[in-house]
Amino acid sequence: MTEQAIREVKEEATSGEGATSLADAAKPQRRRGRRKRRTRARARTISIRRLSKAELNRGRLLYPETDYWRPTTRAECKDMERPCPYVSCKYHLYIDVHPVRGSIKLNFPDLEVWEMTETCALDVADRGGITLEEVGEIMNLTRERVRQVETAGLAKLEALQDIERLKDYIL
Repeated sequence: MTEQAIREVKEEATSGEGATSLADAAKPQRRRGRRKRRTRARARTISIRRLSKAELNRGRLLYPETDYWRPTTRAECKDMERPCPYVSCKYHLYIDVHPVRGSIKLNFPDLEVWEMTETCALDVADRGGITLEEVGEIMNLTRERVRQVETAGLAKLEALQDIERLKDYIL
């Protein structure tokens, strides 16, 4: 940098406009692209195989299986309080339980249930169409992964024999 350029940078830094310090002003300005850095923590999966028998028994003692009422249909849960307290529901966005392996996936390990903006996938579906970016934010997935899941789902729909009823839903 020339002396003239350094003086101009100092004047900008002291005037309160532009950079906050000489070091910041001397750095080349980077252009911000479309990509954003991931601000959320990645989902964590807890494998049931990694838990010892002692941990499993401790969990059974702390949280015994009891029969309690929970909604079984959309009509029962539509007008309930939000955020949804029924984390064990298969449409709840906080955790996913694999039906075969029994592994538990915490979709939002950095949040508590009551801190989530959306907790039910059915509420999101009732709103209508949303962008891949919005789905990714709600599901804690990247836009590309949402696109891959959408493509796989549409491929499965196309493979069905009774395709005529579904033609309106396939683009």
